[in-house]
Amino acid sequence: MTITASDVLKENGVQATAQRLAVLRAVSAQPHITADGVVAIATDEIGTISRQAVYDTLGLLAEKGIIRKIQPVGSPALYEDRISDNHHHLICRSCAMVVDVDCAVGQTPCLTAADSMGFEIDEAEVAYWGLCPVVKKVRSNAVPQSIKEKHDRRKQVSSCRRRKHSSNRQSEQRTVVA
Repeated sequence: MTITASDVLKENGVQATAQRLAVLRAVSAQPHITADGVVAIATDEIGTISRQAVYDTLGLLAEKGIIRKIQPVGSPALYEDRISDNHHHLICRSCAMVVDVDCAVGQTPCLTAADSMGFEIDEAEVAYWGLCPVVKKVRSNAVPQSIKEKHDRRKQVSSCRRRKHSSNRQSEQRTVVA
């Protein structure tokens, strides 16, 4: 289903301003983006936006459930618009690339704690840490140049440089357009 960024905001009771629209489009364009990455993309799009306006908007959008905030240990907060499912993340310890991974088994297996200690659990954040395939190959000096170039591009996107790209995602999601 293709809807506009403005529609997404309105459906969630958020006034559609140029700044909010630019922030939402930046998160939609680059999954796992930092606030600094959002600032860079939004500035390119609308000319000027304060860092504080970006942080305020990211907070509001996360609070309203329009985007999701994740914060891997030792990393800055990352934002994504894949919110319609319970998924997890694979994170490379070497290059910091982050990719989505679907839940291992069943509807929400990670929501069953060994002892909930009286909590009503409604969400679990799981991060799998390790080395991505390209870093493993680079370390063994056996990586073909084409794979290394693809990895470098993904790392740049993950690091939220100003590159825009399209991403393939493994589950259903909204596509936000201007």
